Amino acid sequence: MENKTRMEEMREQVIVYHKEHPEVWDWFSKFTFDRIEMGYSNYSVNAIFERIRWELGDVGGDGKQTFKIGNNHRAFYARRFHKMYPKHDGFFRTRRQKSQEQQATNLPETSPRDLDYE
Repeated sequence: MENKTRMEEMREQVIVYHKEHPEVWDWFSKFTFDRIEMGYSNYSVNAIFERIRWELGDVGGDGKQTFKIGNNHRAFYARRFHKMYPKHDGFFRTRRQKSQEQQATNLPETSPRDLDYE
């Protein structure tokens, strides 16, 4: 068994998701550049994700078998944006990822099926 961290595990899940839904990155970048062009020097990755959810309900998954955009993906998208566009490094405020100090859960990514809805 691998001795993987939770961060590595989540990164692998994000990579799989990104390959299946590259359009999410396109919209993430577009909406982020919208804010940059409006003059923002930094912004909330949470707001970008919620805008994608709000404006593009059919992007990223079906919402039944898989979440359209998992909340665990936010930190990875923010860091990817900084890496892809070094001129805008720091646009999203990031913190140390505590998951790098935690053991992997070895569980699949949470889906809507895992939650109890009324």
